[in-house]
Amino acid sequence: MPAKIPATIVTGFLGAGKTTLIRNMLTQAEGRRIALIINEFGDLGVDGDILKGCGIENCADEDVVELSNGCICCTVAEDFVPTIEALLARDTPPEHIVIETSGLALPQPLVRAFNWPAIATRVTVDGVVTVVDGKAVSEGRFAHDHAAVDAQRAADESLDHETPLSELFEDQLTCADMVVVNKTDLLERDETTQVAADLTNQTRDAVRIVRASHGQLPLDILLGQNAAAENDVSARHEHHHHHHDDDEEHHHHEHDHDDFESFVVTAPELSDPDAFAAQVAGVIQTHDILRLKGFATVKGKPMRLTLQAVGPRVETYFDRPLMGDEPRQTRLVVIGQTGLDRAAITAALQDA
Repeated sequence: MPAKIPATIVTGFLGAGKTTLIRNMLTQAEGRRIALIINEFGDLGVDGDILKGCGIENCADEDVVELSNGCICCTVAEDFVPTIEALLARDTPPEHIVIETSGLALPQPLVRAFNWPAIATRVTVDGVVTVVDGKAVSEGRFAHDHAAVDAQRAADESLDHETPLSELFEDQLTCADMVVVNKTDLLERDETTQVAADLTNQTRDAVRIVRASHGQLPLDILLGQNAAAENDVSARHEHHHHHHDDDEEHHHHEHDHDDFESFVVTAPELSDPDAFAAQVAGVIQTHDILRLKGFATVKGKPMRLTLQAVGPRVETYFDRPLMGDEPRQTRLVVIGQTGLDRAAITAALQDA
C-alpha cells in the first residue's frame, strides 16, 4: 500500500501569524510539492490571496485552495473532505498538504475527519501546529486563573461561562502537537520563558513549545512530525465541546461563531501609508477590533500594499506588482466580537 500523504494543520487565534508562518515555510520547500487549504473568516480572502501572490517557486495558484463557505470545522462533509479528495485525484498529487484554519476553528473536528473512509487510507495528520501571539499571552489575555474565576462566580452570575475566545484558545492548545510562540521579538527573554512555561502547563505531555519571530522556523521543525493525530483524537480533549462519534452523519457541534462578525470596508487609495497605519491602530483601539487585514494601493506606487493588524500592532509591506485591471483602492476586512459599530468603523477608516 502506498505511503499516506502527510497533512499539517496550522491553527491559532486571530492574528497569531499563521499565514506568515506558512509563507516562510514555502520559501524553504525546495521543490517539494505542497498544497495549501486556506479557511478564512470573512468576505475578503486575504490570507489565500497573500499566498497566491507570494511569487515562491512551486507555490502555484492552483495549489492554494480557499474554503470560504464557513468555518472549516463546521463544514467537514460539505467542503473539507471533497477538497482533500480532489487533491488526491490529481495526476500528480501533493507530497504534503498544509491546512490553515480560520482563527475561529476548532482543530479536533478537523483531525477526526481524517478517519473518514474516503481519505483514511490515503492521508494522515502529520501534526497539529498551534500558533500563538506571544505578546498577547504575556499580557494575560489568554492566561486564565481558574481559581479567581471560580471565586468571582459566586458574586457575579455572568461569569458562569468563560468567553468564547478563551474556549477556542484552550481547545487549540489541547489539540496541538507543537505550539509556536510567535512574535518573540516583542518580548524580553524572561517574558518569553514565562510564556513558554505557562503554555507547557496547558498542553499535553511531550508537546513541543518552540519560539519564533515573524513566523520564521525551519521547515524540518514544522513538517515531518509523524504524529498520526487522527489515531489519538481522544487524547486531544475538547474542554467545552462534545461531538458524536459518527462523524459521517456530520452532526454540527455547539460552537459560538455568532459571537463574532466580520465586514469589508472599501476606501480610496492611500497617500501616506505610515500615517494610515497609525490611524488604523487608533480605530482598532477605539472599537475593540480583534483583527484587521487587507490590501491597499498607494498613490504613485506600482505595488500592492498588504496591511495586517492585531491589537494595536499594524504591519504593512508591498507584496507584488498591481495587475493591469486591479482597482486602485483600499479593501480591509474587519473582524471582532458581535456588536461592532460598523458605521463608525467604516467612517473612521474611510476618513483615515
